[in-house]
Amino acid sequence: MAGFRTLARVAGEIRRDVRAAQERDPAARGVGPAEVLAIWPGVHAVLAHRVAHALFEAGVPIVPRVIAGFSRALTGIEIHPAAKIGSGFFIDHGMGVVVGETAVIGDDVTLYQGVTLGGTGFATGKRHPTVEDNVTIGSGAKLLGPITIGHGSKIGANTVVIHDVPPNSTVVGNPGHPVRIDGKRPEGPDADWVHLPDPVADAIKGLASRIGALERAVSEQAGDNGADARGKREPEPELPQVRPARGPNPAGG
Repeated sequence: MAGFRTLARVAGEIRRDVRAAQERDPAARGVGPAEVLAIWPGVHAVLAHRVAHALFEAGVPIVPRVIAGFSRALTGIEIHPAAKIGSGFFIDHGMGVVVGETAVIGDDVTLYQGVTLGGTGFATGKRHPTVEDNVTIGSGAKLLGPITIGHGSKIGANTVVIHDVPPNSTVVGNPGHPVRIDGKRPEGPDADWVHLPDPVADAIKGLASRIGALERAVSEQAGDNGADARGKREPEPELPQVRPARGPNPAGG
């Protein structure tokens, strides 16, 4: 009876995973569930993990790791059989994704290619991230250690996250910095990474402004007001403009 309940649970999770791919991948719009199940590598990897994890929890030796190994060879996605993953999980493209042994992933989470949910060091116990519900993690992002990514957060492409992330935050940079988008709460699997705030660019812009103010102050203290031998004031050097990206949302299939 317990085995039947486990089978029914896994089947329900797989149906929701297929539906998540149809909803979140623009390339899957209008594509039937059978085609998604047959072709999408991210769905294949999650399906294999559902089976491997159920066997792992049942105490079956060797087989869960064998399933995980075959899945990695076929899809390029490595998920440890012990990792706990909620329903509605979607991996888009997926090549190079790594999910570690003690990782915990909530419901309706989206990962893009090259994402790592990795550990730090060789400590025992919890050493991989916990990702709460409705989180989107961009291509190439690295989440390292037993950190928690709060509900509804977005992690920008190539971001390195080593600290906890509050709920409904957007994180960019290396190391990652939580930011906001126009003061609005980020929600849903929006992949518009181009329009994210850039804290590094903002810091450079602030430093450039401060250097200009200090140069003017030094000039005034020297009494030359920036003038040359002919009494003409030298123009201030032009600084490159650091602006956030503009234009249409490039997110797509």
